[in-house]
Amino acid sequence: MTGTDKRSNNNSDRQQQDVATNNATNSTTHFGYRDVPSKDKENLVAGVFHSVASSYDVMNDLMSMGVHRLWKRFTIELSAVRPGQSVLDIAGGTGDLARKFSRLVGDKGRVVLSDINESMLRVGRDRLIDQGIVGNMEFVQANAECLPFPDNTFDCITISFGLRNVTDKDAALRSMCRVLKPGGRLLVLEFSKTNNPLLTKAYDTYSFTLLPAMGKLVAGDSESYQYLAESIRMHPDQDTLEGMMKDAGFVNTTYHNMTGGIVALHKGVKP
Repeated sequence: MTGTDKRSNNNSDRQQQDVATNNATNSTTHFGYRDVPSKDKENLVAGVFHSVASSYDVMNDLMSMGVHRLWKRFTIELSAVRPGQSVLDIAGGTGDLARKFSRLVGDKGRVVLSDINESMLRVGRDRLIDQGIVGNMEFVQANAECLPFPDNTFDCITISFGLRNVTDKDAALRSMCRVLKPGGRLLVLEFSKTNNPLLTKAYDTYSFTLLPAMGKLVAGDSESYQYLAESIRMHPDQDTLEGMMKDAGFVNTTYHNMTGGIVALHKGVKP
């Protein structure tokens, strides 16, 4: 990565990551429905997103029939971001949210588009630069579990459809809380759980039949979209994730179900 791209060279952050890696050496986690060594998940997820990066936006529109744009619009509205503020968009991928935030914070504000996956970050960076969104924008390749930023840096953090791919979600939430300013907001937009049996059955059929087929047709990759469907089912439900946010130090936690609970937007505030 070049230009305004940045990488972590903070010794304490590297030490935290080394500790996490050592702790994960003998542990296992899920990669979709498979149990894998925790230390391997990051590379496995990276392979998925290297594969789908170039077709990611097209597939998002197809998979959600365009509704993902409404989910993200509500996220922007709930963020209450104002001119001059600093925003971190984690797992920002192709830059949908970052583009909106850049306009909201204005010339005196700052937006950091961050992603652990170099292919996704490159797509987002190139797209935003092509659109002339450069003055208040930075691009950082970083792991959400050990964010390379000082304490109390950001007014708002968003992570959109990325938390379910993180190996240690608790560590990531603690890291997000650390780099938020007191009073700062975290918004987690993620697939979640429905309570309607008919909707759940229809969604399962769609996810495990049509979604991999679309992935093969459009992206030439059915396996990655099979993983994405499985990862949704393995992600914590709404109440569990809210509890995890509280354990990480957030207060005034709430969540909003959208599209029958297929997607939920969680919000928490750093005290």
